[in-house]
Amino acid sequence: MKHTPTIRAELDRYLQQEGLSLTQFGHIADMNRGAVSAIVTGNKPLSVNQLDRITEAMGLPEGHFYDLFIENYIIDHPPNMRRIEPFLFRCAELDKLDAIRRVVGAIMDNLLYSPKLFEIAEELLSQEKNAAALLLYEGVAEAEKYQHSERLAVCQYRIFTIQIGDDQSQNLKAATLFEPFVERLDEIDQLDALKDLANVYRSLRKWDKVDEMARQMRTKAEIQYSLKHQEKRELRDIEKRTRGPLFGYIAYADLLCAGVYEAQGDYHQALQYTYAYANLDWVKETDEDTQHWIGLFKHWAKANIIVNKLLSGDIKVLQEYIEYIDAAEDTTQEDKVIQLLNIMIAANRYDIDVSNIIKRFEADIVSLSQHSPSDMYTQQVVPDYFAWCGYELAHYYLHRNSYDDGFKHLMYSMVSYHTLNNETYFINCMGLFLHFREHATPETKANFLNFIEKVWMNNVKKNGTVDRRS
Repeated sequence: MKHTPTIRAELDRYLQQEGLSLTQFGHIADMNRGAVSAIVTGNKPLSVNQLDRITEAMGLPEGHFYDLFIENYIIDHPPNMRRIEPFLFRCAELDKLDAIRRVVGAIMDNLLYSPKLFEIAEELLSQEKNAAALLLYEGVAEAEKYQHSERLAVCQYRIFTIQIGDDQSQNLKAATLFEPFVERLDEIDQLDALKDLANVYRSLRKWDKVDEMARQMRTKAEIQYSLKHQEKRELRDIEKRTRGPLFGYIAYADLLCAGVYEAQGDYHQALQYTYAYANLDWVKETDEDTQHWIGLFKHWAKANIIVNKLLSGDIKVLQEYIEYIDAAEDTTQEDKVIQLLNIMIAANRYDIDVSNIIKRFEADIVSLSQHSPSDMYTQQVVPDYFAWCGYELAHYYLHRNSYDDGFKHLMYSMVSYHTLNNETYFINCMGLFLHFREHATPETKANFLNFIEKVWMNNVKKNGTVDRRS
């Protein structure tokens, strides 16, 4: 049988090797002699704080004894959350994810520990230690997978939001796995969950799913809004608030449905939904925050009404759109790129010369890839728009014989779609390049081929296949 070493034995060996007394070592470790003696003799369990002091005093790197700590004080003892909780926080601090994984695996056979681990995960998430929190959520979710509890649904929601990233194929998988748990969430949490799912599906251009999520969100938000304002019922004190006002979820559902119809080319229906979220006279609240949100929806609607007319072929509204853009205040970089994208789609679709308009956006084009995600929309939808804008710019320039600009934007779009792991639009970029390849400079061709080879080699490595001739 394999003998497991102990921290106590390691410390005792160190004291003898260095010729240190318990008092001398205690002074180095900022611990009293009695505490050191109790640890060496095994009469007292070791805390993670004491372990860190001992490790530092022995001149070892932080976390050096954490695996032994798990063996000596967690696996070999009945789980003690007063010892485990600070250890988990410390592991998260040091990014010792394997240690967290071992602890979770050691104690999650017992469902009694689920509530506490869930609390710890929530605290880690609030500290933005997402990787550590994810391991705890996954542990709780696995332990409670047959419980049909709200806590299980919340864990799945947290896992979904943490896992959403640049890789669109992984995002689709995460959304698909989480979607069945929405109905188990608190009624208020369901609204944000459906909104997040809709935005992920929107970034993937899964318009049927966007439509489904939007309609579910609208129905649920209408019920909650009605309950909130029932005359015979006191205003409910909702402990868990939504990220925005309740009426906003109804309006945002209409905005999403408008986007679905726009993507499908049904501009008449898109306009009907846009008019719906432009007119919010039915909203009962009158406070300053409400007026702010109503103003935002009206602002978005004004722009989208023009865009729908433009994309449907009403070219004369292009000047109106430019005037709207020039008059808009507090326009973000994301807004600017989306505005440019709308213009470029119309320009390519209806063969409009927009060269002078593009010059207005030169600063925004230079900084296309610089954006800071703050929510599911800016994290998922905006990067897709940025990549798409690059493609439309490339299409415009290449078809107008401006090959240097065209290939520059095409390479940006191709790299972006590779980062997003969007195979369909990555192939579209390749096709556009190959169509115009005879106009590419030797340097541009070399850059293209080097990038394609890099993508190929990364795929070979990821899939575990090897080119025997290499």
